[in-house]
Amino acid sequence: MKIAIGAPANGCRLKDAIATMLASDPRVEKLTDLSTPDITYPALSFQAAEGVADGTFDRAVLICGTGVGTAIAANKVTGARAATAHDLLTVRGSVENYNAQILCMGQNVIAPEAAIALIDIWLDLRHDPNSSYGPKVGEIDRFERGEG
Repeated sequence: MKIAIGAPANGCRLKDAIATMLASDPRVEKLTDLSTPDITYPALSFQAAEGVADGTFDRAVLICGTGVGTAIAANKVTGARAATAHDLLTVRGSVENYNAQILCMGQNVIAPEAAIALIDIWLDLRHDPNSSYGPKVGEIDRFERGEG
């Protein structure tokens, strides 16, 4: 799996801990850190989401103070779906139910150990388009394309 990761200054500690875990995980084919010292969370989020939407990355992990700003910005990119999640139920639902490719977390909200445990589960999660959520995700996709 090709994964992008990134954080502005207020998420670097958590991002670095997660990146260390991902870099050593055999499920991760390639890890790309999009962080730069002066990057803003919107610019970072747009870059990661565009990479997911165009197939450069399979998924992305974005970190800011709360995870909310990165999710809002990433969701502005057509074809990308981002979710803020700090617990097992939300992480699972974001992928399995809603087909979110981008996981957003907040350095001020979750401890690195807990985030890493959730990321470990997240790597194995898949969306089932034949589930009861499949038609609803399709409805979102059609609206995004201007068809509904």
